[in-house]
Amino acid sequence: MITKDLYERKELRQLVRDFTRREIVPHLGRWERDGEVPRELHKKAAELDLLGIGFEHGDLVDSVALTEEIIQSGGSSGLMAALFTLGIAIPHIWQSGNEDLKERFARPAIRGEKIGSLAVTEPGAGSDVASIRTTAVRDGDFYVVSGEKTFITSGCRADFVTTAVRTGEPGYQGISLLVIEDGFTRRKLDKMGWHCSDTAELHFDNVRVPAKNLVGEENQGFAQIMRQFQVERITMAVEAYATAQRALDLTAEWTRNRETFGKPLIKNQVVSHRLAGMAQKIDVARTYVREVAARVNRGEDCVTEVCFAKNAAVETCDEVVDAAVQLHGGMGYMRESEVERHYRDARILGIGGGASEVMTELAARRLGFA
Repeated sequence: MITKDLYERKELRQLVRDFTRREIVPHLGRWERDGEVPRELHKKAAELDLLGIGFEHGDLVDSVALTEEIIQSGGSSGLMAALFTLGIAIPHIWQSGNEDLKERFARPAIRGEKIGSLAVTEPGAGSDVASIRTTAVRDGDFYVVSGEKTFITSGCRADFVTTAVRTGEPGYQGISLLVIEDGFTRRKLDKMGWHCSDTAELHFDNVRVPAKNLVGEENQGFAQIMRQFQVERITMAVEAYATAQRALDLTAEWTRNRETFGKPLIKNQVVSHRLAGMAQKIDVARTYVREVAARVNRGEDCVTEVCFAKNAAVETCDEVVDAAVQLHGGMGYMRESEVERHYRDARILGIGGGASEVMTELAARRLGFA
């Protein structure tokens, strides 16, 4: 199914386009109103091996192609967050080599049988992972977990949560990852965008978790989280330029069909030049992000470039979705307009996975500027 051409992946792209237009586009409006996607969608995606990309087959560049096609075929970044939460929930499990954890959590998620989520962020420690306070104290064959997590994608529906906990001393050295299945409370959060992707606050009050659910070695969780952040940030960069491309496509079609003062809107030079500028910024962002994704896929150390890629793609997306709403006029402000949803959804991309300011600071440190 998956070819090895770096940018085309033609068979995969066609498969994803067909899946999106058949299984997602006709229902996305309802899922936005419902506040979640159905579990059945996970199973349908699994039947086509889409959930296994990057794990059982394929690689990061295949994931890039999948993300581009879902969004540009009428999906959304919110849909990606809801359907592919396993992309942040199981990589640490998969890379640990622990076959028991793979069998109980990772493979069922790939088969669409279980939904996983990742819980790192806390109310008092957003992007500062080293400052998390949720504790896990060893008690025989169990850990006793207490604390809170917030802004957890798929946290309401999750069957298991890969959770960052403090098992040791303060700072990054004392963090571990623990898979927690139950025993905690959840509160659904309302938010600006990504309405089809449920988001939760989690509360742990002396929750007993089997010690066998430890992912990797104790107190090595910070390094595990940081390694996976590179993939997550590339994915969000792809979501950003793909959303921008979809918004541009919708706007070009709208301006061709919308007449003002006796001629199509696109015939106004100010409009055609605005569209050309949008296309230019998207192409530059896409070219750079794809190149950085290929380098990450090869195992290269390119943390600085990943920061650049995410920020550049997010800035492009912000500008393009804003222009798309503007060029749609009053219709761009209506909930029935797809560009309105992309406008709202895009706002999280400069926050999630590390805020743009954090990306800039990290790049500055890596370059020796700070």
